[in-house]
Amino acid sequence: MSLIPFSSGNHVRLLHSGEAFFSALLQAIATAQAEIRLETYIFATDATGQKIADALSAAAQRGINVHVMVDGFGSPDFMPGLGEQMRRAGVEVMIYRPELARFRMRKQRLRRLHRKLACIDAGVGFIGGINIIDDLDDAGRPRLDYTVRVEGPVVAPIHHTMTRLWELVRWASLGRRYRAAPPRQITTASEGQMHAALLVRDNLRHRRSIENAYLDAMQNAQNEILIANAYFLPGRRFRQALIDAAQRGVNVTLLLEGKVEYRLQYFATLALYEQMLSAGVNIYEYRHSFLHAKVAVIDDDWATVGSSNIDPFSLLLAREANLVVRDKAFASSLRADLTHAIATGGVKIEGWVKLPWYYRLAAWLAYGTVRTLIGLAGYSKLH
Repeated sequence: MSLIPFSSGNHVRLLHSGEAFFSALLQAIATAQAEIRLETYIFATDATGQKIADALSAAAQRGINVHVMVDGFGSPDFMPGLGEQMRRAGVEVMIYRPELARFRMRKQRLRRLHRKLACIDAGVGFIGGINIIDDLDDAGRPRLDYTVRVEGPVVAPIHHTMTRLWELVRWASLGRRYRAAPPRQITTASEGQMHAALLVRDNLRHRRSIENAYLDAMQNAQNEILIANAYFLPGRRFRQALIDAAQRGVNVTLLLEGKVEYRLQYFATLALYEQMLSAGVNIYEYRHSFLHAKVAVIDDDWATVGSSNIDPFSLLLAREANLVVRDKAFASSLRADLTHAIATGGVKIEGWVKLPWYYRLAAWLAYGTVRTLIGLAGYSKLH
């Protein structure tokens, strides 16, 4: 029996790439009637960031209560530019953990705000992996990434978790509690029938909520596990669940990054290829553009979209948020999109031994480096 707190009566719409997400977000901002909340890891000073900042500023100037929180490490240049612009327009702006003048390898310094959430009038929510940034590679191709637009009862916990974090950060910054008045919730005519649940990862009550949801779904998988993840470096329990599923006949497929943004993470992931391939796991590298997705489909009715990578930084340290959906139509839509991505941009990895020796050496050196970093942060083992 699943321990995930699913609610029924939701409508969840899949948004592929930044173009679809930004269009839907701008529309929601423009029609807001009472409140807008936005959290993001990166709020870039580029054309996309300027467009979203202008829309939020305009909303504040017409009397909407606008709250924006960005991560201090992901967006180090935010406040001198767009942050100050929005603040002058009446937007309330908060920086999550801005103190990074002297970086030290302590776990509290690595606890970043990595989730990407938005909530409009406590009635419409957005959750996924897309930052506020121009969503294109050097060749003008969009990153492979996803967000969902949600309506229904699941929006309430999205609003609650955003409001709660705002209160905590404001308290830490000002030394006193702050509670905003609850917004007027805008009812919609949604005919949603989907079961959905918000899962967050934090360092209090929800340390392993996202990881445990994956483990439960994989351990009960009967036919297929399809995971697309940008930074894939799971611990032993996660790897074993994938291996066990493959060995009992489940079709296990991983779509991982092939066009490299960060070499350390990429080469550390290569160190796991031999074990996964030997167990019968299919591995594809996406090389058409950058892969930034953090999504999965398991069997025909379980799917997740969110901000959590499957690596120690997301699963052990950062604040993350994923939506889990139990719905055959939604799972089928996401699966079709991922299958298309594999067919048009994926390259199948046939064997570890076919990689050049210097790739294999770099992989093990990178894997050892990541393990050392996690150990210095206070986690001696990748569980």
